[in-house]
Amino acid sequence: MRTALLSLLVMLSAVAALTSCVDEEEYANTPRGNFEALWRIMDEHYCFFDYKQKEYGLDWDEVRLRYASRIDDTMSDDQLFEVLGAMLGELRDGHVNMYSSWDVARNWSWHEDYPSNISDSLIRRYLGTDYRIAASLRYRILDDNVGYVRCASFASGAGEGNLDEVMYYLAACRGLIIDVRDNGGGLITAAEKMAARFTNKRVLVGYMQHKTGRGRNDFSSMEPQYLNPSTGMRWQKRVVVLTNRSVYSAANEFVKYMKCCPQVTVVGDRTGGGAGMPFSSELPVGWSIRFSACPMYDADKQPTEFGIEPDHNVAMGKDDLQRGTDSIIEYARQLLDQ
Repeated sequence: MRTALLSLLVMLSAVAALTSCVDEEEYANTPRGNFEALWRIMDEHYCFFDYKQKEYGLDWDEVRLRYASRIDDTMSDDQLFEVLGAMLGELRDGHVNMYSSWDVARNWSWHEDYPSNISDSLIRRYLGTDYRIAASLRYRILDDNVGYVRCASFASGAGEGNLDEVMYYLAACRGLIIDVRDNGGGLITAAEKMAARFTNKRVLVGYMQHKTGRGRNDFSSMEPQYLNPSTGMRWQKRVVVLTNRSVYSAANEFVKYMKCCPQVTVVGDRTGGGAGMPFSSELPVGWSIRFSACPMYDADKQPTEFGIEPDHNVAMGKDDLQRGTDSIIEYARQLLDQ
């Protein structure tokens, strides 16, 4: 028998002071024991039950009854992993994962069920071969004097010195394109640091709640999130942010921040979402569980778990590759030319 100890560890670094004491609960290391442990962990600590019940009719109690009938104490670990992973998939949450030594249970329907609206070969065409690199950023000046910054990840954020250099190099440009398509997230602090280059004053960007008890609706009051202006070089001209369905988690937050900044327009597809700060736990069998525990909202107190709509919805055409142009980038250039 192992102990299913819920160890709430912050996976993103935006809220360093969050700690919680959780009583230990013991479950047998059997298929039935692991099933009960997983369902209970999610029941007491997952943060989007009410929202997802309203969005698509999620009934977590019904899910328990339906999947309990598939549990048999003679089943193999592979079979158990498959059933438990399918149960977690009912939450439709890219921040909900189960990790074994041989696989990761996941739900990626937030981007797999949609057009990609991006082409690596076309991005290479716009960047060329002489682009500059500053940490995770790739950037250059396009031939119409528009700055282009490709930010594919916030996993390792650019430092303040990096951002100063990028701002200084692109300062003469008449406008700026920030391409975060396919950015699956990373550090919220990195997203915040970059967004801080586009406001000259403290601005309200959203709200956050914390779990205060084991009830499904036991949350703190909404706590405001503010974006403070950077003390480094800040951009004062127009900006277009490019998005697609694979913009997720910290990148989703970046888009949320940028929509609150002046002279910023978002172009492309709805983002993928991922507005729950993820925490982790462990099952008796030793498999790790990650799940959304703290919900985040936009400045209007609306959930962004299922994504953020762009200001201009633009898709890539079927003939983009043939023409050698990216419709979303070209639309952004037209906006900056107006």
